[in-house]
Amino acid sequence: MRLHIAFDARRVRDFGVGTYIRSLLGAIATLDSGCDFTLVTLPEDAAEFAALPPNFKLATYPKTDSYYLNHLAFPRFLRRLQPNLVHIPLNQVPLFMTGAYVVTVHDMASLLFDSGSGLGMNLRRFLFRRGLLRARRILAVSEATRGDVRDTLGIPEERVRLVYNAPNPDFFLPPRAERARILERYQINYPFLLYAGNIRPQKNIPRLVEAFAVAREALLRHPVFGDLHLIIIGDEISRYPSARRAVVKARVEKAVRFLGFVPFDTLRIFFESAAAFIFPSLYEGFGLPPLEAMACGTPVVTSNVSSLPEIIDDAAVLVNPENVFEIARGIQDVLLDEELRCALIAKGKEQAARYSWERTARQVLEVYREVAE
Repeated sequence: MRLHIAFDARRVRDFGVGTYIRSLLGAIATLDSGCDFTLVTLPEDAAEFAALPPNFKLATYPKTDSYYLNHLAFPRFLRRLQPNLVHIPLNQVPLFMTGAYVVTVHDMASLLFDSGSGLGMNLRRFLFRRGLLRARRILAVSEATRGDVRDTLGIPEERVRLVYNAPNPDFFLPPRAERARILERYQINYPFLLYAGNIRPQKNIPRLVEAFAVAREALLRHPVFGDLHLIIIGDEISRYPSARRAVVKARVEKAVRFLGFVPFDTLRIFFESAAAFIFPSLYEGFGLPPLEAMACGTPVVTSNVSSLPEIIDDAAVLVNPENVFEIARGIQDVLLDEELRCALIAKGKEQAARYSWERTARQVLEVYREVAE
């Protein structure tokens, strides 16, 4: 019997979850899955799925999961589709969700790094835990996240399946010929460090800026890195003014650029062209950007906390993300130690290649079949 899976794809344009949705569905589409999919998408996002095969149908839904009636209206909409099960690709489960469903938990940041308190925080925790308790299976993207689900919410570990994410295979392709033209369009002709990801508080951008300022000062007389810049690619910068304040405070306004969202091909060129990728996050459920940089052959400096040592292993310089001077030392080491750079580039490509969306897709399909049975 063919399974009918309803998949909530309304977050396909998000920075992190959107990558997960596109990559997972694209990998499933290449397999003989034995499943028919109905992708629930916003009307303006239908073109995102045009290349999928005929066993993928679309059902447009006009509201996002932040709509205040989502808890009631979305489950009713899903019931009309009559799926065998529903896959919700992040823990945003409607209160009145019924039937069999699977949830992917990417991280616990909304509970661990939320400054709110009182009724709002209690309600968020209640909804988070209730959504997971009622799920037939929970997919955790790392062992660290699996432990967070168990320890923070008391969810039995046997309910949670470990299924890793993976870099987009296109990051492993040879460098593109138009690299120089793209960099010229952005008026970049200097060595630069790169950060790509969200700009939320746990991403630690103010300390990254401070560490960059320390490293830049130390390298001012260097023949190659004397005019070092920092490029920050990330969404919602306007919501987190602390990042820009850190730039002003460190007096590096002329050396730091915020580019916001860029297309995938452009992002890949930035990864390939950076002198190093710096990712001093305080907390990650998986930590995909460092793997993407590694796949592009760029050495990485990242944090020694949360899931990052699990995912990165010894293929990067690991630093204490709360110590600005340790981050700065990591930057200088990866720029100036040529033997270290070469070792990190080789190890990084090997480490990134250990993760595969095809393997992830097969494991997710296995979970679907378990739940359906």
